[in-house]
Amino acid sequence: MKPATHFLTASDGVRLAWHELGEGRPVMLIHGYISSADMNWIRFGHAAKVAARGFRLIMPDLRAHGQSDAPHDPALYPADVLADDGFALIGHLGLTDYDLGGYSLGARTVMRMLARGAKPRRAILAGMGLEGLLHTSRRVNHFEHVLTHLGSFRPGTPEGNVQGFIKSTKGDPVALLQVLNTFTDTPESVIRAIETPTLVLCGEEDDDNGSATALAEALPNGRLELVPGGHMSAVVKPELGEAMAAFLAA
Repeated sequence: MKPATHFLTASDGVRLAWHELGEGRPVMLIHGYISSADMNWIRFGHAAKVAARGFRLIMPDLRAHGQSDAPHDPALYPADVLADDGFALIGHLGLTDYDLGGYSLGARTVMRMLARGAKPRRAILAGMGLEGLLHTSRRVNHFEHVLTHLGSFRPGTPEGNVQGFIKSTKGDPVALLQVLNTFTDTPESVIRAIETPTLVLCGEEDDDNGSATALAEALPNGRLELVPGGHMSAVVKPELGEAMAAFLAA
């Protein structure tokens, strides 16, 4: 089954795309930085695995990613705007009983939505550790360095891998730089107060965003599951989609 693509215009005029697959209980899945709904969820079969368990997948392309607009105006990238966009889509679709998950920046966006009052039945924080939520500046500095020196990194290095990913996704470096300004820290006290049953799902070799174990332990109803791979490679492994589907369907 091929996903259907739809568009929504945010309150600031930015046109946002989202993709739907399957029927049943709604689950919104938010992709990672420089990626897209297609790259994170559709291409490697994760969406199909979740849909097969009776879910209606709602997979937005974040602003400056995928089929969504990628404006260059800094005013269109205020702090926490990605969470704003998530809430706008939930409101547009009239969702009241749903699940919510994300990978990397998508997981950070899910946490910001939880911190601001989102009440999904279950949540998934994939490719994320505690430090990546508490202190976003480290990742901001890493990506800013790559985006402002594109073409200067050797393949196989961490910077070279990001550089190659930007090229493969045809990312807009100017817009992607602006996205970094939206990153918002979440205090540990807020994380420890979130009672939503949450799966912390991470590659065994992934410490890009700090400790997934520490994140699962910080959440009152957190559960840790590790899958093969690192931060860039776990998203292509079938185990990621299988773990998500099993958690949501339990």
